[in-house]
Amino acid sequence: MQKSATLNLRVDPEVKQSAESVLSQLGLPMSTAVDMFLRQVAMTGGIPFKVTLPEAPRSVDVGRMTDAELAMVLAESRRQIADGKGMPAGAALSSMREDLFGN
Repeated sequence: MQKSATLNLRVDPEVKQSAESVLSQLGLPMSTAVDMFLRQVAMTGGIPFKVTLPEAPRSVDVGRMTDAELAMVLAESRRQIADGKGMPAGAALSSMREDLFGN
């Protein structure tokens, strides 16, 4: 079947570059990958992969921890603070903000 429809898409440049790098290693041009995606949507009647919010790892998801697991994590945190390995929460948040947003 001849391809005659054109799509114009706006995507994050970094996402595009990362995807192109992976697709290049697979020997697939971006247009072929998009065509494959659209064919899967048509064949399956929906998005061909699970679309969900990512789950936090159990090691940092307090809501999924047992009381004993939470107590162990808190005890380890206290040990790290006592050993001088921690930093104040405000400094940690500022550092993360700088890493993520450059400000």
